[in-house]
Amino acid sequence: MALNMVSPEKEKFLLERMQALGVREQDIEEHFVRSSGAGGQRVNKVSTCVVLHHRPTGIRVKCQRERSQALNRFLARRILLDKVDAKLRGARTAEQQQIARIRRQKRKRSRRAKLKLLADKRHRLTRSESARLGFRCSAKIQ
Repeated sequence: MALNMVSPEKEKFLLERMQALGVREQDIEEHFVRSSGAGGQRVNKVSTCVVLHHRPTGIRVKCQRERSQALNRFLARRILLDKVDAKLRGARTAEQQQIARIRRQKRKRSRRAKLKLLADKRHRLTRSESARLGFRCSAKIQ
């Protein structure tokens, strides 16, 4: 069990960071639920997954990375502080930027974009036909 314990230095650093960001333990609501995924029968018996809810900001964090509840509590608080810090700074995290990028990629193309894509295809087709026939001009063949 000694491998899963968090060092006192790390706990002290976490508490200092909480004070610096103005996050109090009273503002954090903590729940323990059963983890899912790999871990064998122990996962099904012990509630090692930690869910934290910071009431003032409304941020909710879930951590089930480790098999130890104590380690998950520490990691969840660290993740919560990262999110609170990002929210206070107003900065978009790398994770949020990646989610936005994927959302843009999956978004349906507009009608105008579809028409432009088709026009480009037709233009490339006419250029390849003219090259095949031996024309060296860049004029469209219709």
